[in-house]
Amino acid sequence: MTDATTWVGATAKQISRAVRRGDATATQIVADHLEQIAITDPSLDAFRVVRGGEAITEAEKVDDQEDLSNLPLAGVPVAVKENTPVAGLPSWHGSAAARTAAVAEEDHEVVRRLRGAGAIVVGTTRMPEMGLWAVTDDADGPTRNPWDRDRTPGGSSGGSAAAVAAGLVPIAQGNDGLGSIRIPAACCGLVGLKPGRGVVPSDLGISNWYDLVENGVLTTTVADAALGFSVLAGRDPIRLVEPSRLRVGVSLRSPLPGVRADEPNTSAVTTASKLLVQAGHDTVTANPRYPQSLGIGTLATWFASAYRESGEYQLAQLQPRTRHHIRLGKWALRSGLVRQAQRDAFREASIRFFADNSLDLLLTPALAAAPPLADGFATASWRHNMSVNMRYAPFAAPWNIAGLPAIVVPVGTRPDGLPLGVQLVGPPDSEALLLAVAGQFEVLNPWQRHAFA
Repeated sequence: MTDATTWVGATAKQISRAVRRGDATATQIVADHLEQIAITDPSLDAFRVVRGGEAITEAEKVDDQEDLSNLPLAGVPVAVKENTPVAGLPSWHGSAAARTAAVAEEDHEVVRRLRGAGAIVVGTTRMPEMGLWAVTDDADGPTRNPWDRDRTPGGSSGGSAAAVAAGLVPIAQGNDGLGSIRIPAACCGLVGLKPGRGVVPSDLGISNWYDLVENGVLTTTVADAALGFSVLAGRDPIRLVEPSRLRVGVSLRSPLPGVRADEPNTSAVTTASKLLVQAGHDTVTANPRYPQSLGIGTLATWFASAYRESGEYQLAQLQPRTRHHIRLGKWALRSGLVRQAQRDAFREASIRFFADNSLDLLLTPALAAAPPLADGFATASWRHNMSVNMRYAPFAAPWNIAGLPAIVVPVGTRPDGLPLGVQLVGPPDSEALLLAVAGQFEVLNPWQRHAFA
């Protein structure tokens, strides 16, 4: 906690334990966080909608329950990304073109699970239009990074990341189609877990981006990430245990030809490699193969996802960058560039990569450069958006194509004071192992949890 009078800054585990024990009320905890949101969010624009009175009412209902022992998130304020249905709220998808949409009649399954665990949804968080970009801004202006308000918090779950990094909530839901949890986690110094395919309910939009999108969480601690993941996956809480000696591949190879990680991100991988050795693991150089056809297919799938989702919008009201993306998606589909067989082949090759190299995990940079300036991307050209997005954040997308679990963990700071993170990737069903190794990083190399601390 930041001081003795408020629960702002406490972890989800601390809050839920206090509420279950009767040391604090959910009502007071939610009120503390709503007050902090009112103070801080005007300079961040992390939230789209804040559920003030509704959240207090729901917190009171938690306090009225006689038995809280089965509520692992009892009284925990959470934020939900605005493309994820929350009963009674509109899903604007970061777009002015969707602001006449009807409110959701029921919660998405992951929201239902959060509430079923005792969490209180205090609001929905901002995202770029249709979740297409690795920066978060819209016609109202950019969402800002709490570490440096001139910078983006990343995207597309940028509002969720900014809210957690500023201490406005201890945990936020996000979703990740080509890096949209892990990129904001790296920008904002957070733990960001993208589960493997089919582990957590997704079912967002018409096509779920050809099943590339996964729901996950952004948190300030590994323990909170494990708790949030367990709830979303419908599992008993994960008990983090020291893993046995692992063989971890280390790769600086960029999936995007001509783009390399800058010196701070390269040094972050070096730091993480040393931490792995310090924890008793073995590291070896092991570079995945990113075929050129994969890059073309990934771009085509990205474009086509926008085209397939665009039927829900008034196209004339969409941003120019989005309309161009949609036009390319229509062309990509007609040209036969979107191929399920290609995606399946890369998944199989990725799984073989771990087996053939006897690897338990893979370590890569999380980003290639510093988070871009939060400056007018919603009105900038499609070409400018593509250039900035692809050059600063190329390392996440392949693992959505492969459907493999991946996590971003903080490991230090850039010379300018912005956070640095690295990415760990694992074979199917390795979420618990990824969290365990991330926990070792946290013990050996603790990070500053909030931008305000």
